[in-house]
Amino acid sequence: MMEGDELHEGLRGERAGEGSDGEVWQRLSAYAYLSAPERLEYVAVMRVFCGTLLADLAVPDVLGKLAQAGGPGAALGAETLTARLEQLVRWGNLLRSTHTVTATSIAEYQRSRSRYQLSKLGERVQRDADEVLAGADAAREVSSELLTLVDRGLGEIAALAAAPGGADPQQALEKISTLFAQFAEFAESVRDFYAYLGQVLARYDLDGAEYQGFKELLLDYVEAITEDVSFRAPRIAAHLRAIWPHLPPLLSRIDAHAAGLGALSDALPETRVQRSRGREPADWEGLRNWFADSDGQGSQVDQLRDATLRALQSLLANAKRMLRSASGEMSRRRDLLRLAAWFDAADPEEAHDIAVAAFGLYGARHLGVAPDPDASVPAYVSWWTGPVVDVPVALRERGSRAPRGRAAAVEDHAEQKRRLVEQAREQVAARQAAAAELRSASGRFDQVRLGSAAMRLLLELLSTALGNAQLHKEAAEFLLDSAQAADEDLGIRLTAWRTPGRPTVLRSVDGDLTADDLTLAVDSSVPAPAAREASA
Repeated sequence: MMEGDELHEGLRGERAGEGSDGEVWQRLSAYAYLSAPERLEYVAVMRVFCGTLLADLAVPDVLGKLAQAGGPGAALGAETLTARLEQLVRWGNLLRSTHTVTATSIAEYQRSRSRYQLSKLGERVQRDADEVLAGADAAREVSSELLTLVDRGLGEIAALAAAPGGADPQQALEKISTLFAQFAEFAESVRDFYAYLGQVLARYDLDGAEYQGFKELLLDYVEAITEDVSFRAPRIAAHLRAIWPHLPPLLSRIDAHAAGLGALSDALPETRVQRSRGREPADWEGLRNWFADSDGQGSQVDQLRDATLRALQSLLANAKRMLRSASGEMSRRRDLLRLAAWFDAADPEEAHDIAVAAFGLYGARHLGVAPDPDASVPAYVSWWTGPVVDVPVALRERGSRAPRGRAAAVEDHAEQKRRLVEQAREQVAARQAAAAELRSASGRFDQVRLGSAAMRLLLELLSTALGNAQLHKEAAEFLLDSAQAADEDLGIRLTAWRTPGRPTVLRSVDGDLTADDLTLAVDSSVPAPAAREASA
């Protein structure tokens, strides 16, 4: 594997002669120090140079600043640091300074003869790297209030452009610079926020509290952003349509008033100038494409709506997963990661115990085939000397006892349910008829012949009444108190009391029953269900 100069020279040789592609590759080489094995030392060195403006530093200067800052670069020696600085020069992050060295001795000249300063590309790369390291995973708040300012600023620019005699160039320049600074901040905050949102919703291990928090975030914050953008987008598009015919003369008047670095590109054509935002027609094209579909590929507002819809779909997917977790169909990712950490920290003996407890991998005793119940084989008997167990053909050939072929259709029990419901309805009707028969026969049981159902109901109530009876002894005899039984559903009540020497004869189609020394009476305990509903 090539490192340092060898890797850089090899890749540069591959890209030689490719014109603009070679230039692009040279720029991308400025990112090489971020992936080098000594990346932390390189970042510390670059931070020293980024903390200065138009300053060239020698190796002793850099060593002093690294020692003052501490961290990975504090332990670097002079020779190692010189090698790191030279490598950064080859990558394009640093430049050798043309500063004239004034030395009073040869030793001082040797220490200070090589001085370095920061290149524009190196400063940009390090600044972007520090931004990523500082807050790459943070949730950035969307600056939605800037959208109102963009709307207001475009309205003011449209009024200036349409004014008689044209707009004042200085005033128009100030408003355009402010407008594009506000728009750039708003657009960047939207991109960062939705990137963070996609990263969070891609997780499938959200618990209930996290899910609740992100649900409120989507339903409140994201909805507010989308509604604000949807409200402002048509107004901003209308302002841009009003500005568009006046845009070329407006930009020309601004250039004539304040050329800025644009004059440098005219004097030196080989010099590239990056003008401030809003000074080029391409900047206005980007602004228009953000709020309106001008090229048939959709606007950023449309993409914002689509992103919100996808976020809601991801939220619903997490909700479905959490609902499935109630039935056991849940992701065990978090539990498996915790188990893996236990395995990593355990010694071999503990790892075996954890595996047994987690997966139930106990010692095998048989092949999952029930042995002969008449042959009791102790657990310590070896397989070599133990009795042979007959293994079914399906298990021996396929390793599974599951039946093969098409599964049988699910049997339809609708007819059986209907018959059971009808049977239960008939039984209830029969008991209600028996209760009505008993109420009508009360007081003349010896004169009527009860049906089988009525007799069974009477005997049921009588046995319950006798079980509830309170006996007390009076004059060497047992008397019966509170011998009652009732069926609230049927609205019937049986009362029995003792009448010495006077029996009650109960006649039915199944036979006669004589209750010695007892008198029975049947009446209504509560209103029947139909009567209760009517009264209600």
